[in-house]
Amino acid sequence: MRVLFISSSNLIAANLAYIMKQEGHSVKLFIDEPDRKENFDGLVEKTDDWQKELKWVGKGENSLIVFDDIGYGKIQDQLRKDGYSVFGGSEAADKLESNRQFAQEIFSDCGIKTVPIKDFTDIPSTIDFIKKKKGAWVIKQNGHASKSLNYVAHFDDSRDVINQLENYQNNLKSQIRTITLQQKIEGVEIACARYFNGTDWVGPIEMNVEHKKFFPGDMGPATSEMGTLAWYDDNENNRLFQETLAKLKPYLQKINFRGDIDINSIVNESGAYPLEATPRFGSPIIYLHEEIHRSPWGEFLKAVSDGKNYNLKWKRGYGIVILLTVPPFPYTKKLREMSPKGIHIYFDQVLREKHFNHVHFEGVAKKKIGNQDQYYISDYQGYVLYVTAVDRTVKLARKKAEKLAKHIYFPKMFYRHDIGVGFIDNTYDRLRWLGYI
Repeated sequence: MRVLFISSSNLIAANLAYIMKQEGHSVKLFIDEPDRKENFDGLVEKTDDWQKELKWVGKGENSLIVFDDIGYGKIQDQLRKDGYSVFGGSEAADKLESNRQFAQEIFSDCGIKTVPIKDFTDIPSTIDFIKKKKGAWVIKQNGHASKSLNYVAHFDDSRDVINQLENYQNNLKSQIRTITLQQKIEGVEIACARYFNGTDWVGPIEMNVEHKKFFPGDMGPATSEMGTLAWYDDNENNRLFQETLAKLKPYLQKINFRGDIDINSIVNESGAYPLEATPRFGSPIIYLHEEIHRSPWGEFLKAVSDGKNYNLKWKRGYGIVILLTVPPFPYTKKLREMSPKGIHIYFDQVLREKHFNHVHFEGVAKKKIGNQDQYYISDYQGYVLYVTAVDRTVKLARKKAEKLAKHIYFPKMFYRHDIGVGFIDNTYDRLRWLGYI
């Protein structure tokens, strides 16, 4: 099959292009970001103009176009109308992520519990609102805006939120176009996701627990995500699924959504309260999909794109994915003195070919030095690669993933070594008591 893969500046799932090449497909990868175009050099064929490749990819049973991010919805809708097989979102689906307030309105229309939320176009009016409304609030950003700007109130009167907004006003005024305030909800944060083919669900339900904070113990600033714990569930009566995603089905049919969608929620004694929708591949959860799925990716994505059902084969157990990164992460400002571009990645000789099925690339390329292949960091952002593992318990999966990480080295690398620990120590029992697992 010919596969044209369009990856955004975030390179959320470009590693799938590499996997599909290994499956035997003819693949071309387009990276929509000049500073990241060197990624995957030496690993997969690249193109600088995906639109010129439409004639190459063609239409029909042996053709597939894959988008890994939002922002292309209008294009995806038109390509489908033109007869192309397209995996990804739609124009209406893009709005679910790029406009949190709109998403909450759709949730409410579908009978899903909602969290009070409001958008502001300037910081002073945001502060005035908090002073009048009182209570604990959360600063959110829409779409792919920097997660480092997010902040959750520590105090019930949001005095710290006001102070944080004042700091943004002094230092980042010109960089912030929209401020979204969301009422703080107490409970356990957990997400539910599933693939949808325009008409119905495909494959099992995914449950995941994100680890967004920079340091172990959930300390420090928020990041895009340092790692994830996840597992699949084939019980259609899964409570979180029934309270969130299942109710969204008629809307997904209406907008002809054909991709992966995730709803992250806070659950407590009153039920599940969705915080946000992610109508695309998520990162780093996509790398756990690569670990958990047994079925060929080409077959699966083609079926979802063409509105067909598919009997996805998958591994049971708990999965762990860990981001291995380097400065300037978690900040993406291009600082020449901190740029990791060109640094070599070293894999211990004890790693065999089978172990590389558990290593997933993002900011990586490959070149020849003499007769030897050399992997290296190929951009400046610091998102280098991910390691994954699945086992029957969280503890065993953690042990596997961390053991693998210790056999990989590049200068200044770091990662969180506690992915899944909070779930073992606390979250599992709380979710069981609440009736969500």
